[in-house]
Amino acid sequence: MRLGNGSLALIALAFGFPGTLACESCEHPERDVVLTRNVRRSQPDAQAAVDKPRGPLSWGQLNFLHTTGHIREQNYGADWGDFVSFVKHMRQKAHDLDVDFDATGVSSYANGAGVNGQLSNPIFENIDYDVLAIGNHELYVSTIAYETFNQFAKVYGDRYLTSNVQIRNPSTGMLEYIGKQYRYFTTPKGLRIMAFGVLFDFTGNSNASVVTKAATMVTQPWFLSAVNYTEPIDLFLVIGHNPVRQTQSSSTLKTVFDAIRAIRPDTPVQFFGGHTHIRDFAVYDDKSTALESGRYCETVGWLSLTGVKSNNYKGTLHPKGVPHPSQKAISVATKTASSSLASATGNSSITYFRRYLDWNTLTFEYHAVGSQGKAFNTSKGVSVSQNITATRKNLNLTSLYGCAPQTWCINCAPFMSNASVFSLTTAALAATIITEERASTPRIIIANTGHIRFDLAQGPFDYDSSFIVSPFTDGFQYIPDVPWAFARQVTDGLESGNFPSKKKRFLTAGSFGFSQLYRPACDKRPLLEAFVRRGRIVRRQTVTPGYTTSDDFGTDGDDTIHSEIPIYDYPDFFQANGSFPIDGRLSDEAKVDLIFLDYVAGSVISVLRSLGANYTSADVSYYLPSVSGSIS
Repeated sequence: MRLGNGSLALIALAFGFPGTLACESCEHPERDVVLTRNVRRSQPDAQAAVDKPRGPLSWGQLNFLHTTGHIREQNYGADWGDFVSFVKHMRQKAHDLDVDFDATGVSSYANGAGVNGQLSNPIFENIDYDVLAIGNHELYVSTIAYETFNQFAKVYGDRYLTSNVQIRNPSTGMLEYIGKQYRYFTTPKGLRIMAFGVLFDFTGNSNASVVTKAATMVTQPWFLSAVNYTEPIDLFLVIGHNPVRQTQSSSTLKTVFDAIRAIRPDTPVQFFGGHTHIRDFAVYDDKSTALESGRYCETVGWLSLTGVKSNNYKGTLHPKGVPHPSQKAISVATKTASSSLASATGNSSITYFRRYLDWNTLTFEYHAVGSQGKAFNTSKGVSVSQNITATRKNLNLTSLYGCAPQTWCINCAPFMSNASVFSLTTAALAATIITEERASTPRIIIANTGHIRFDLAQGPFDYDSSFIVSPFTDGFQYIPDVPWAFARQVTDGLESGNFPSKKKRFLTAGSFGFSQLYRPACDKRPLLEAFVRRGRIVRRQTVTPGYTTSDDFGTDGDDTIHSEIPIYDYPDFFQANGSFPIDGRLSDEAKVDLIFLDYVAGSVISVLRSLGANYTSADVSYYLPSVSGSIS
C-alpha cells in the first residue's frame, strides 16, 4: 500500500492505542461514532462547548463577520450548517438595527477534513459571502485549482476576489484571473466600497496557476485605476489569505496599504487576513486596521466600526439597544497617537470593536439574540448539517478506528515529550514503515512537521480524524543502501537549508492549542453532566484551555474566556529510526535505507548532493507500493 490521506495519523493510531476501546462509545469499532451530548450541536460526534461568551457584541455603522472545521475540539463543535443559520440571524439583526453587515472569507477550503473538494465546495457555497478570497491550498494541485476556477469561483462571481492569482485556461492557453481583480459595490445602507483579494507571495503553486507578487501587482495599471476609481470610495476593503501583522515575513499587506495610502491618504482602509493561524488585530494608522481570525473553523471574527464619512449612507450610526464601537485606532502599546503610529491625513472619527468568537453553537445562539433552542436553526442550516452528516457517513468518515486515551498535541508540550504528537508519530513510523524483504536493513524515516496539521485529540478517533490531523496524500519513498555517513546528516541538512518543502506546508499554530477535556472523552457518563442542570448551562469555576489573545487593542478580544495553553517551539523536520542495533550505533560505512515522504524527495536529493553524495531522482522509488489513497 501507499499510505495516503491521513496516513501519519492512522499510523500513530494503530501503534499508539490499539487496545483502548474499553469505553461505551468506543467499544464497538465496527460501528459509526455516535456520542450523546447534553448541549445541542448538529453533528452527532461533535463535542459541546460549556463556556459561554463574556457579553454581547458591539454593533456599529458597518459590521463584519470574518472566517479564515474540526468537530473533535470541545470549544469548536459547530458545523457549517450551524454557521449558515448564524449568518442569516446576524444579517437579519443588522437589518433590524438599520446598519450594514458584510460576511468575508479568506480561507483555504481545499484541505482540513475528510469531506473535500467536489463534495465540500457545495457545502461551503451555502454562505452568502459579500467578498471571498482564494487561499494557497486551492493552488497546490492543478486539478483543485481548475475545480476552483470552473466551479467554486463561478458561484460567487464578482464577489470572489483573486487580485494577484491567475490560471492558465486549458482551452485557450491564456492566463485568466480565477476570480475578479477587484469589486466596487454599494452596501444596502449606501456605503461605497472598493475591495481587493490579495494572496501572500505564494511560491508552492502548481504550474497551472501564477501568483503575482504584491509589489508587482500594486504597480499594474488595473490596480492603479481601481484605487483612482472615478466613482466615490468611502472605504477600501482588502481581504486575503495573508498575515495581518506587517512584521510577519510572509505578509504583503503593508505593500498594498502603502500603495493605497500614496494615492488615497485619507480614505479608511480595512484589512482581513489569514494563513498564520492566529487571532490578531493590528493597527496600521488611525483609519486603517486589520483583523485575522484564527484557523480553520475555530474562530469567527467580528469587527464593527462607526464613523466612516459618506454622503450616501442612509443607515444609523448608533443603533439602539446594543453596545457601540468605542475604541480609536490606537495600539495599546502606544497609548496615544504618536510618531510611531502612522496617521492618515485629516482627523479620524472612526471607532472600532473587535471580538474573536469560538466556533460553537453555544456562542452562535448567544449572539443571535432571540434565536434560542429550536428557533436558532434555519431550514437551510439544518439542510446543510444533514447533508454534511450524510456525506460523512457515505464516505465512511464516521467509522471508528479507536479511542485515544490522551491528547497528543503539536506545540502545547515540549517537542518529543510524552504529550507531543511527534513522539507518538516517531515511534509509530519506526514500528510500521517496514517491508518484509528489507526488514533487517537499518532505516531512517524522515517527515516534515508541517505534515501534521492538528492535534490528535483525546477521545474517539474515526476516519475523519485522520484527515483533520494530516490531510495530505503523500507516500513514502526511499533510496536504498545509503552510507550512514551521509544518511545521518540529512535531517539536519533539511532543517538548516532553505528548501521549498520546509516552508510550503509549515503553518504557525500561534497562540492556540487543543481544548483539554476534564474527563476522558470516552467516559461512560455523559461528558457534561456536571455542568448541565435542568437544561441550562452552568458556568464552571475553572474555564477550559483555549485561545488567550493579545493584540494591538489589548487582551479583551476573546469572546469566551479561556485559560492559557503553553506554547513550545518545534523543528521543521523529524526522523524515526528502525532496525538499528540495540546500542543505536552504526559505522559510517554501514548502509541504511533512507526513507522520506515523497513531498520532500527533491529536498532530500539536494541535501545528499551538497554532502558530496552523487544521487539523483532516478535513485528514488517507493518504499511501499504506490496505490494512492489506499489505507489498510
